[in-house]
Amino acid sequence: MHRPVQRAGRAQRLPRILVSAAAVPVMLVAAGCSSDSGSGDDAQKDASAGPGATVSASSAAPSVQPAAYKTLPKACSVLSKKSLGELIPKGSKSGKSGKLDEPEQRGNCNWTSLDNNGVKGSQFRWLNVALLRFDSDARGSGDDQAHAYFQKQVAAAQTVEGALDAKSVPVSGTGDEATAVRYGLKKKEGAFKQQTIVARVENVVVTLDYNGAGLAGEKTPDATVLLKAAEKATKEAVAAVAAANGDGAASSDSPDPASSSKPSSSSAPSASPSKSASGSTGTGAKSASPSQSAAKKS
Repeated sequence: MHRPVQRAGRAQRLPRILVSAAAVPVMLVAAGCSSDSGSGDDAQKDASAGPGATVSASSAAPSVQPAAYKTLPKACSVLSKKSLGELIPKGSKSGKSGKLDEPEQRGNCNWTSLDNNGVKGSQFRWLNVALLRFDSDARGSGDDQAHAYFQKQVAAAQTVEGALDAKSVPVSGTGDEATAVRYGLKKKEGAFKQQTIVARVENVVVTLDYNGAGLAGEKTPDATVLLKAAEKATKEAVAAVAAANGDGAASSDSPDPASSSKPSSSSAPSASPSKSASGSTGTGAKSASPSQSAAKKS
């Protein structure tokens, strides 16, 4: 006989309980299930009486900062013809784009130069630029994901198998963070001097590989000269990424937006002296993307 009275008293106290527990939505379920007979009706009343709990929980969830950069320039157009003339003097200036390129997400382009001096030997140069953009998602902000990938790229360059006298130095004035890794490599064609520069600007990572070698008796190029040229090219590529997103302007030697990305017809003894991470978006290579948010897997 007293049971209905107890249920009525509990129903009167229930709104006060829900208000005090608004920040903990789980309490709604507990309150709805604590009734005896007719608990289905009570649960419906509880749900309708506590919309503020759901709003409070969602507003308390941390928000992810939107990605700053929404697009990418074409990888084969981030360097001016003048810069390419200095980096690959005897190569095609159009470059060879990667098969896994995806507009606004990832891009790759490489150039090859072979200056044949006959019996005196040849000077070989190889240049590769890779761009990778990260979106903000459940894994974190685009900037944070790009920073993590930046660190992985640097670590990969520092641990290349067969690298000789490897050195790492920070690069100033290039995006938000940049590191250069230089080392030598012995191959059957000759002694190669490798320069890998990894730079991050906002939520985009730029990886530039530049190497040279003196073949068939030619003098081995000066690694310091190659590094200086690679640093200059990386700064230009970073500026092109920023300019494509309306953030500042590219350098005075900014590339022509209509620059072609047709495959290069230049022949060379080797496309790359190492399995560099930056070339992983290129032809016949594995994906450089650490997550599906950055690019689809091939």
